[in-house]
Formats: sequence, structure tokens, C-alpha cells
Amino acid sequence: MSVLASFSLEGKVALITGGGGIAGQQMVRALCEAGATTCVASRNIEMLKELQEAYAEEGLIFTPYQYDQADEASILSLTDAVMKDHGRVDILVNNAVIRPMLHGYKDDAFTFETSMHINATGLFVLTRAIGDIMAQQGAGSIINIGSIQGMIGPDPEIYNGTNMSGWYPDYFYHKGGIINFTRFIASYYGDKGIRCNCLSPGGVQTDDHPEQFVEQYSARTFLRRMINDTDLQGTVVFLASDASVYVTGTNIPVDGGYTAK
Repeated sequence: MSVLASFSLEGKVALITGGGGIAGQQMVRALCEAGATTCVASRNIEMLKELQEAYAEEGLIFTPYQYDQADEASILSLTDAVMKDHGRVDILVNNAVIRPMLHGYKDDAFTFETSMHINATGLFVLTRAIGDIMAQQGAGSIINIGSIQGMIGPDPEIYNGTNMSGWYPDYFYHKGGIINFTRFIASYYGDKGIRCNCLSPGGVQTDDHPEQFVEQYSARTFLRRMINDTDLQGTVVFLASDASVYVTGTNIPVDGGYTAK
């Protein structure tokens, strides 16, 4: 196999959760463009159907599935549906996330617990379900989407002059946990030919970001900008494909150098 051919996802079935979000949409596009039979799961099925129609106009085809990562039965129903439709799963991208702590550090314990139930417990249940399927197949790639906020503490200075803050303890908690959970899964399934890696993005620029925040955040990176709508694509294809066949248990920051200082 040539080096370029090793990046192809032709013949592989990929399942990505949270595919309708800002980061998810570009990773869905990447999986489709690389040739994977792509399954996209989210709570918001209407958003997925709209994205499905928009991508189909460009010749990019994926199948939308509705599920609730807070509900174990819903998670297992999703895995059953994907297996019924495609017979296998070669790639899992754990991208779904919920941000319920609207009041940040001052929010109540129940809201923190809700975040953990979905972002930690739900992710565990789905990873185990798909991991066991991959173990029967004898191969697979699991990609957890972390964050630089799972690697470092919040920097209050990037929010100066805005109504934004970084005081969201649940996000730092579960994104930090997902990095070490990646190592656990890589070890647990390694002898079955399954790889597990973590991709930790930096800040993704959106239209609603205050200009001052964008400038202050960008100044913290080596590349002097936030993530755009294509920056995650190459890394997710690399980790999903045979190009990374001997890479497992790693965390790759895609952050323009934010965490390299």
C-alpha cells in the first residue's frame, strides 16, 4: 500500500457522534471525503437531516441517527441500528458533548452531575459497546475528541473586556478525564488490534465570538489564529486511517501551538 493510499477510508464504516456541531460538521465532511461509509449520531435529528441535504448537494453522503447519550438504552439502540445497517464499525469518533453549566463554577451539583452522566458515563457506555464489536472484528480505531482545556487550566486574560469566562469546571474535568480514558481503552483493546487516540482541539472560531476575545486568544497561539472550518480534518482522517496503524494511546493537540508554550 502506498503512503497516500493508507489515508483512504474506502471500505470502512465510521460512526461519529455530535456530528451536527461546529467541530463535528468538518469531521463528518472529512470522513465522507476520505471515502468512509459515514454514520452520524446526534440528539438533534432535524439538524442532521438539514446537514445531510446540504452535503448531498456536494456529493457527500452520510446516514443520520438519533440517540441520547444520557440514556444507555438509546446508546445500545444506536449501536444495534448501525450494525443492522452496515454489519460492522471500523471507526468511532466520540465527539458528542453537552455544556449544561450555564452558571459556571457557581452552578449546582445536579448540573455538574448531569454533565458527568452524559460526557463521561455516556461516552464510556458507547465506547465499550463499539469497542466490543471491534474486538470481535479484530480491528478498529477509536478517536476521542478532547480539548486543550483537558490539558491546561483556564487563562482569564483571554476573556478580558468580554462577557465570556473560562470558569466551567465540568468541561475541564471530563476533558481531562477523556485523555487518560484514551490510554485505558488503548491498553484494554490493544491486543485485539484496536487503537484509541485523542484529538484535543483548541478554540474553534465562531461568528458570535467578540473580536477582542479572538484577538486575545489568537495572540496566545504560535499561528496567531483560532481553529477554522477545516483544521481538524487532516488529523481525524490520519487517526481513523491505516496511516496511523502503529499509533495508539496518544493525545494530539490541534491548537496552533496554544499548549506548546
